[in-house]
Amino acid sequence: MIDRRSFAATGLAGLAALAAGPVRARAPGRVPIIIAHRGASGERPEHTLMAYRLAIEVGADFIEPDLVLSRDGHFLCRHENEISGTTDIAARPEFAARKTTKVIDGETLTGWFTEDFTLAELKTLRCRERLPQLRPGNAAYDGQEAIPTFEEVIALARSESTARGRVIGVYPELKHPRHFASVGLPMEQRLAAVIKARGYNARKAPIFVQCFEVGPLKTLRGLIDSPLIQLLADAGGPADLPSVRYGDMLGAAGMRAIAAYADGVGPDKAMVVPTDGEQLLAPTALVGDAHAAGLKVHPWTVRIENYFLPRSLRALPAAVTPEEPRLHGDVDPVFQALFDAGVDGLFTDNPRQGVAARNRFIGAKA
Repeated sequence: MIDRRSFAATGLAGLAALAAGPVRARAPGRVPIIIAHRGASGERPEHTLMAYRLAIEVGADFIEPDLVLSRDGHFLCRHENEISGTTDIAARPEFAARKTTKVIDGETLTGWFTEDFTLAELKTLRCRERLPQLRPGNAAYDGQEAIPTFEEVIALARSESTARGRVIGVYPELKHPRHFASVGLPMEQRLAAVIKARGYNARKAPIFVQCFEVGPLKTLRGLIDSPLIQLLADAGGPADLPSVRYGDMLGAAGMRAIAAYADGVGPDKAMVVPTDGEQLLAPTALVGDAHAAGLKVHPWTVRIENYFLPRSLRALPAAVTPEEPRLHGDVDPVFQALFDAGVDGLFTDNPRQGVAARNRFIGAKA
């Protein structure tokens, strides 16, 4: 078992030296971390233990669980608290009466919500692929696993760290904390308790806690010493600050304000390397502004399917076909452009390709 002393001793810098063998050990200077977005979600259904295991196997430095809460206060790994798209709950007659409509951060949603179920009930469900049209191969794994808890993901990261001789970090995101607080399930104290109990309460612990809202991060800053990341989107604003847009948080002054309570930013990747739909464009000033304020930059999310790539990087078939959006394009230029822009790490659904691209990048700098 890896205890908090070995976590603190290895630290985030140690991840760079341990994660990918001798090529990384020889490379001087900055080594961007690869964060497996919901696990290796380009190859397995997201937020499943099989997706996290595969991400670790292919060399990811961190695995990312999005966190929602059960009615009895347990953290579970789901992209959203509405779970009809990622589980088989719609086919479970015993839960049919609990289908409902709620407003979550201003959006009206109908379905089944984790806060209406106990952990025991949620554990009877089976996970399924969220994007079967784009990832039909992932759908072959539907029904094989239950929803993991955050505690299970921590246990996996620790056991794999021991087995592989390298530190594997966790990168949890608090989802909709304002909403959960409104139904009597505030998240911050619960998460702080888990972090402290599991030995992650240190500045150099292999964890980042991220959130799109601002208030929860400020609260956590007073509860834990773990690194915090302010997420940023290219539209909208924090759900807990309706008068603020994410665009208002950019620039040198905006980054200095974020640095008062967070250790880094997690922007949409287009806020770092924009695209006009046809090709990648020159990088923005975001990385420089963030670094000047002492903040790390971890953009999201690099994906390999045509649907997520500019036209010049897509794999285009000879004839028009319904399969075109799901084909795998040339994602390497996206990784390269972000690394060249100076990011400190990035999120990807495809950590296999991300680790390879990162290692080529640092090898070229050696």
